[in-house]
Amino acid sequence: MSDFKRDKARRVLEIYTKLLNGKLIHKQEEALKYGIDEKSIQRDIDDIRRFLETDVGYTGYPDTVIYDRAAKGYRMEQGSRLKLSNSEILALCKILLDSRAFPKAEMSDLLGRLVSCCTPHDSQKLVRELIGNEMLHYIELQHRTPFLDTMWEIAQAIRNSRYIEIEYGKIKDREIVKRKVQPVAILFSEYYFYLTAFIEDEEIRKGFEVMDDVFPTIYRIDRIKKLKVSEEHFCIPYSSRFEEGEFRKRVQFMYGGRLQRLRFKYRGQNVEAILDRLPTAKILDEEDGVYTISAEVFGKGIDMWLRSQGDSITEIVKK
Repeated sequence: MSDFKRDKARRVLEIYTKLLNGKLIHKQEEALKYGIDEKSIQRDIDDIRRFLETDVGYTGYPDTVIYDRAAKGYRMEQGSRLKLSNSEILALCKILLDSRAFPKAEMSDLLGRLVSCCTPHDSQKLVRELIGNEMLHYIELQHRTPFLDTMWEIAQAIRNSRYIEIEYGKIKDREIVKRKVQPVAILFSEYYFYLTAFIEDEEIRKGFEVMDDVFPTIYRIDRIKKLKVSEEHFCIPYSSRFEEGEFRKRVQFMYGGRLQRLRFKYRGQNVEAILDRLPTAKILDEEDGVYTISAEVFGKGIDMWLRSQGDSITEIVKK
């Protein structure tokens, strides 16, 4: 390959990389940088455009290079399939902020990259303004613990069916305990991410309310002080696999305990809120605005929720 072709190929790739990274290309600046005229830079941009037109047949993403008159430069406009609408990105940002799931620094970084990568260029400033005040007054949770890397390690251990060894800070007495567990799922509920896992050690399980409980133990991921993924694999037969979705329907506030069936009367104004809160709930009867409802729930967290409803829930029967 001649020096001319080698230089052109390198130049085109460098300009293409800048465009991919969201940078503006000004023909005059690029011409001065490479010691060529602006017409050559224009030909480079046209070559990139032709490549993108051809590439869409393979990727399905109609990216293109457009001239931004306001910025007086060229930029890449990525295909709509890679972007979210203004309303979609705003909704996701609001959900993240309301979750309060991450320390402030992590939340700010996540929202910034989400807006930059997934929002149409012309709308990014508007979206940042709409969430700016909420981010400014964001109140992070008390633990203030970065945990994303830990959560990813757990996810890989789940995927590869590997035991993990953890040092875990208990809430009640702040004791640090060591556990070797079979990780089976990661769940999010009420501000926190949780690991659900099975413990084989019978000595530890003796302290459980139900020693032979078929449901997993629950750990808040931010309270995991140390984590080691073992090389040892575990095997759960397909017929006995953990059904994450079914478990999620039945657990309230991520408290452990036995599986139980409830029956109660509801006298409130919004029965939909009850059905949304308890995904397994069914209306058995309705008379004069009083509903008889049954539900299947897991753990002690349901007791906290029932007490919070005051006189609107009565005649509670547990089985």
